[in-house]
Amino acid sequence: MNITKLLAFLSIYLIWGSTYLLNKIAVGQLEPFMLAGVRFFSAALLMFGIAKLSKAKLKVTKVQLKNTAIAGFLFLAIGNGVVVWALSYVDSGFAALIISSQPLIVLLLLWILQGKRIKPFSWLGVTIGLLGMYLLISQNEIKTSADTLRGVFMILGCVVTWGYASIFVGKADLPSNYLVNSAFQMLFGSLWLISMSLVKGEQWINPVNWNNQVVWSMMGLIIFGSIVAFTSFNYLLRTVSPEKVATSTYINPIVAMVLGFLVLNETISTQSIIAALVLLTGVYFINMKRSPAVYLRRRAMRRLKQ
Repeated sequence: MNITKLLAFLSIYLIWGSTYLLNKIAVGQLEPFMLAGVRFFSAALLMFGIAKLSKAKLKVTKVQLKNTAIAGFLFLAIGNGVVVWALSYVDSGFAALIISSQPLIVLLLLWILQGKRIKPFSWLGVTIGLLGMYLLISQNEIKTSADTLRGVFMILGCVVTWGYASIFVGKADLPSNYLVNSAFQMLFGSLWLISMSLVKGEQWINPVNWNNQVVWSMMGLIIFGSIVAFTSFNYLLRTVSPEKVATSTYINPIVAMVLGFLVLNETISTQSIIAALVLLTGVYFINMKRSPAVYLRRRAMRRLKQ
């Protein structure tokens, strides 16, 4: 793996893991769609500026413009904006755990939409992953809280949307420059989100009235979560398979849970920890290149040669 891909993976692993905390802080004062809309519109303007300074080609075809609008809607308006909304009902670490089912969803969508064959151990991973999801959402405190249950189903819907968008972007005709591609997606995504905010009748708070925590959170979301991580994400979707990109969900929940516990004093139940281990075990099997039997056989052969 070259250094560019390595840095891109580190970005989506660590930075996106921290965005759950930043969004949770910001949504404490700001309305969710307004928050996400301002974040992505600001990031889009900065990215267009950076692209212009680097003399990148900003002109795109009508097809590319349409595809970035679709991707912006799926990834950012639904896949991100609704997750921010759901953070009003669930803890940031818990939200990240639900989203860790993304590789499972991507695998199933590839099978349903493209007829991609699922290997036996991937099926095992799907089964284990579904068990992990059941353990996660079957907790008594979730079943007895209508708001928490609402947040869970909102996030699950976003996982499906994000998974479909990952497959769409991997095949769609998009601007070849990753910065320009991300900028257009964020511009359209922000316009979708602002429209959703207006339709929902959200209250818009003047930035001068934001508290310091929200200001710093928004800066982190714009610069690192949007510009750095999302551009890395688009780069990876065009250079490696969607299943590999989805492995960011190995690390994101761990980062989110640790930060949520340390900064926001969020609680982590024993059943959530067990569910996380089961779910991530399933994701591990889904992303295995070869079965454990093949691995052990090759390892035994290497030992015999020694």
